[in-house]
Amino acid sequence: MATAVGVDVGGTRIRAARIDAAGAVLARLEQPTAGAPELVCAQIEDLVRALDDATVDAVGIGVPGRVDIRHNRMMSGGYVDLSGIDLGNILGKTFGRPVVLDNDGNMALLAEHAVGSARSAGTAVMFTIGTGIGGAVLAEGRILRGKAAAGQLGHLTVDKNGARCLCGRRGCVETTSSGTALADHLAAAGLPTATSVDRLLEEARKGSEAARSVLDAWAGPMRFAVDTAIAALDPDVVVLGGGLGAAMHEALAEIPVEAVWYRCPVAPAMLGDRAGVIGAGLAALSRQG
Repeated sequence: MATAVGVDVGGTRIRAARIDAAGAVLARLEQPTAGAPELVCAQIEDLVRALDDATVDAVGIGVPGRVDIRHNRMMSGGYVDLSGIDLGNILGKTFGRPVVLDNDGNMALLAEHAVGSARSAGTAVMFTIGTGIGGAVLAEGRILRGKAAAGQLGHLTVDKNGARCLCGRRGCVETTSSGTALADHLAAAGLPTATSVDRLLEEARKGSEAARSVLDAWAGPMRFAVDTAIAALDPDVVVLGGGLGAAMHEALAEIPVEAVWYRCPVAPAMLGDRAGVIGAGLAALSRQG
């Protein structure tokens, strides 16, 4: 039985798993993300080594930022910037196996399309909501790549006068609707930064203006981003994944849909925080077949 090790590099945690060709998780590990790129690279190596065995044919790694898969290289980073490290070549030499790199949002959507919420979709859009916001687009069953790195949906503009984003622009949805942004909204409203979205929804329904203001500031711009993606791409489904995907799905139910032309189901990711590692493993196996 051929397997692969899939790695999902997030701003808060690095997850890794050994995956079979059906997308089943055979073994799984995770660690808090170290921070410095060299330390993150060492963490990835340690996790792959711990999961490696005789059945592993390849390694897949989902990373934040832009990736050129034709040249297996990172073009830019996000909250974890590994773009200055030739990760694929380093790990390939270390383990003697092919190493496949791709954007973490693409990896997650590949998994949801194979065994999750986008399984029957010909065209699908995914937002991954965590420390930052990733994205991916699947068109006619294939990841849409543009000339190199399409699908950067976290950088759809929702406020042209908004906060400066890591990408260099202003008002990206990542600056308003990520996990980092949620903590900022909570602090600005005088609420504990660890307040859950479930608690916010509960308090808002009881009439709390502070809770309502946080939900509007966090989920309102995501409604704009989702509606823009639907208008531009006309997908079968929009999937919300990442650590806060299910919470965002609940919060969006409180934000009215204004347009009548552009309608599409919006679903929480079925695979939760396993999507990235499953997709990375499946991508690695598919490119070896």
